[in-house]
Amino acid sequence: MSSKEKGFTLIELMLVIVILGILAAMVMPRLAGRSDEARVAAGNTDISANIALALDMFEVDCGRYPTTSEGLAALRTNPASLSDWKGPYIKKDPKDPWGNAYHYSCCPGSHANDYDLYSAGPNGVEGDSDDVENW
Repeated sequence: MSSKEKGFTLIELMLVIVILGILAAMVMPRLAGRSDEARVAAGNTDISANIALALDMFEVDCGRYPTTSEGLAALRTNPASLSDWKGPYIKKDPKDPWGNAYHYSCCPGSHANDYDLYSAGPNGVEGDSDDVENW
């Protein structure tokens, strides 16, 4: 073997590792908060579009929104054997991005005109500033 073999020295490898560490230290703090922001955006989309559309389709078919006691389960199974129910309006029980059930109350809602739909947000505590809601 020749003493001039091609390859990296230990110093070159350490330099690359240090550079990668510096880049990771600069990038990771910027990305760390993005997953929470993405979950909040997903919750807003569920509330303002996906579940809202299913609730509106239920209301068009049945002439009313599901009652508070029927809840969002009425979007998957026919509550009280409604003759005009044409569901299921959603495929699975809606869960917020943190794995908890959405909170629903109707008719009317305390905050919105037709119904209240919200998630307790990342900390799971209702009524604080991180809640995701339709009002």
